[in-house]
Amino acid sequence: MIPFRVVVRNLSRHKLRSLLTAAILAVAIFLLASLHSVLRALDATVEEAGNDRAVVQSAVSLFVDLPLSYQEDIESVDGVARCGKLQWFGGYYRDPANFFAQFAVDAEAALDLYPELEITAGSREEFLTGRTACLVGEGLMNQFGWEVGDSVPLIGTIFTRTDGEPWTFEIAAAYVPTKPAFDARTLFFHFEYLKESLDSGAARGPRGCGTYVLRLDPGVSPAAVMAEIDALFEKGPQRTQTIPESAFSAQFVSMWGNVPMFVSSIGGGVLLAVLLACINTMLLAARQQTRDVGVMKALGFSNGAMGGTLLAQSLLLAILGGGMGLGFAWLILATLGRGVQSFIPGLHLRPETVVLGAILTLIVGLLAGIVPAWRASRMRPVDALRSEE
Repeated sequence: MIPFRVVVRNLSRHKLRSLLTAAILAVAIFLLASLHSVLRALDATVEEAGNDRAVVQSAVSLFVDLPLSYQEDIESVDGVARCGKLQWFGGYYRDPANFFAQFAVDAEAALDLYPELEITAGSREEFLTGRTACLVGEGLMNQFGWEVGDSVPLIGTIFTRTDGEPWTFEIAAAYVPTKPAFDARTLFFHFEYLKESLDSGAARGPRGCGTYVLRLDPGVSPAAVMAEIDALFEKGPQRTQTIPESAFSAQFVSMWGNVPMFVSSIGGGVLLAVLLACINTMLLAARQQTRDVGVMKALGFSNGAMGGTLLAQSLLLAILGGGMGLGFAWLILATLGRGVQSFIPGLHLRPETVVLGAILTLIVGLLAGIVPAWRASRMRPVDALRSEE
């Protein structure tokens, strides 16, 4: 039987060393959990993309706008159930630091294309009928203290007003996403309002539409429909590239570089360094407890009990450090996740990340304690009592 009171006493004998060892492991698990959470959040944006949605963009670049006349041609293709505009606006709220996503959309089509937008305040009708109405994610509502009916001034960077004043939108409704990876910090407003402002000379900016989002009819071949759309505009004036929404989302994930390799290399290096540090600490602790092992064996404690004591010390220390690391990761990601929703929607500490952190913690504890435990179980009492450690 393992004497757990001895385990606690041995760890508290050198409090600073035990605390620093646990802190090192806490930092490692925190980094691993944070990096893994970022990776899973990025993957989720691709995995949770609508299987029946596709995006039409310029074949040259995402930053090249498509003619507005394309929408009617796209809607005429067999297999296209719904099509709507999605134009990046690129403004900011009062200060450049208050940046978040804004899109000009065909309001009714957007609500139909994105059932993930669940309206929780205001009404669908107010959003659809108001010329300057906008639909705002609850993440933004909470961040800036907005309420339905408030006016939101946005200073345009791509589209600027000729009078130098900010664009003003009225919050008609608020939404929460029904999928974690869908951004809760986005503002949607009427594309028609943007077009009218450009046509009347009240605003300056590029003409056309950045992308068209479409929903496919059930049972159609997505590849065939997308190929037919691209064939329509093969001779211009702008060639198109129609891709599934998952591939469209993957374009933005790829901008982060090879994230899996980054996570694996950084996380693996940190974990290896921590493992070596923990092994060194446990070997030092085992040497300092050699005489204690001899005394306890002389008193009748078995080889298994002595080996289990040192292994339990290592596991307890690892669990303490791993628990602190996961706790810090949960706290930081809960705070940070709200601030980066526009870039990494759904960033939070996921259950699978907690399980991974717990498994790695136990592995570190076992590997760090198995050598001292084996040494203690094999040691004869007389040899241990003669030790000068």
